[in-house]
Amino acid sequence: MQSNVFSTNKTLTVRGKLIDLSSPKVMGILNITPDSFYDGGKFNSEDQALAQCEKMVEEGAGFIDIGGYSTRPGAVDITEEEELSRVIPIIKKVIHRFPEIIISIDTFLSTVAKAAVGEGASMINDISGGNLDNKMFETAASLKVPYILMHSRGTPQTMTSLTNYDNLLKDVVFELSKKVSQLHLLGVKDIIIDPGFGFAKTMDQNFELLNQLDYLQIVEKPILVGVSRKSMVWKTLGVKPEAALNGTTSLHTIALLNGAGILRVHDVRQAVECVKLVEKLVRVS
Repeated sequence: MQSNVFSTNKTLTVRGKLIDLSSPKVMGILNITPDSFYDGGKFNSEDQALAQCEKMVEEGAGFIDIGGYSTRPGAVDITEEEELSRVIPIIKKVIHRFPEIIISIDTFLSTVAKAAVGEGASMINDISGGNLDNKMFETAASLKVPYILMHSRGTPQTMTSLTNYDNLLKDVVFELSKKVSQLHLLGVKDIIIDPGFGFAKTMDQNFELLNQLDYLQIVEKPILVGVSRKSMVWKTLGVKPEAALNGTTSLHTIALLNGAGILRVHDVRQAVECVKLVEKLVRVS
């Protein structure tokens, strides 16, 4: 079997430590929100958040992505102060309990990113790709942390109306490449790209992106895929997000075979198992 699996940018430097992405890693999602589409309200207390974090670490998560702003389509906008009040106490507690874990702060605000990194976060996961805060790129550069650049358009409140592309793959790559160049000029060395499944994409566009994910390797950056329990899974299957784990695992398999280096997931153990099986498949092929 010929495969482009794991073929570009196999390393990432986090806190001075080299992370080998030739073996794909799993990023566990920890939403400190009342209204995220799948787990909203489940982990809002410190005890709940720490228990979930411990579970994900034990199951093999390489990263924990902590977010306090729901980015589901049509989500309610909240203030910077509210977002900070949700994430900072949890980051402090997680770092104290699990000092070795790599925390990513899921935010599109540079002020939140800066505060989170100041408390121990080591990566920035920006779902807006710098679109919603013109200081984000400079902030990432000054903090000297890896930056996850996601492709999106508009805001969570408007993105469903911004799905017109001349050529989906070429447009996504062009928009990502342009921003990668800007980040490089500012001195950001470690960049991960995320095609943004569900963000300013129709259902068919999501599947087109997944099917041709390896096209994004032209950007020469590690690829993060976030499809966990999203509507492209549960709406296609005619189920609820709670019943979308099997479908999610199926799409994770495709993503890994098409070059994903990081899977951002709600269910860590199942994703880690998926990585192991795909790696075995690739090794014997």
